[in-house]
Amino acid sequence: MAIQNHFCSVHFAFLLIMSIAALVPVHASADRTKTVEFNVKPGGVVHTFSEGIGEYECSFTYASQGGTNEQWLMSVGLSDDDRLFSCSVWRPQGKSYLFFTQFKAEMKGTKIEYANAYSQTAAAGQSDVPLKPEEFTVGDSTVTHTDGKFSAQLSKLTAIGRTRHDEL
Repeated sequence: MAIQNHFCSVHFAFLLIMSIAALVPVHASADRTKTVEFNVKPGGVVHTFSEGIGEYECSFTYASQGGTNEQWLMSVGLSDDDRLFSCSVWRPQGKSYLFFTQFKAEMKGTKIEYANAYSQTAAAGQSDVPLKPEEFTVGDSTVTHTDGKFSAQLSKLTAIGRTRHDEL
């Protein structure tokens, strides 16, 4: 039963992402999508990186330990009808070697409809490995680690929010 539920949630997530991808044309203009590189810095200090499009913003706040700086990417996108705003934060080399003591993604101007976090990203023939559902919490505008349950492994976080334009 658990396998079937996991399959259904993965299938739903795939369909949701593909539906959103269909909303954003391949020739999307620079004002509708952005991908920016940033360094994730260890040392236990809380850092925040933010990027936005128009009135919508995604902020990634974290603290991590071990190793050295890692290059990560943040992509934000706005659908052509202004109804969906997406944010993805990930390490393009796959698995992060840092130990995250905390993380939070916040989406300003939207209500989160879908979010997931991963301990490993698809790279070098590897597949995405999602965190266990109890390791993170999805709120109306945030995705955060769950104290005492988060395994300290994070390599990717994705959130899709519905904008207030849908309420008009």
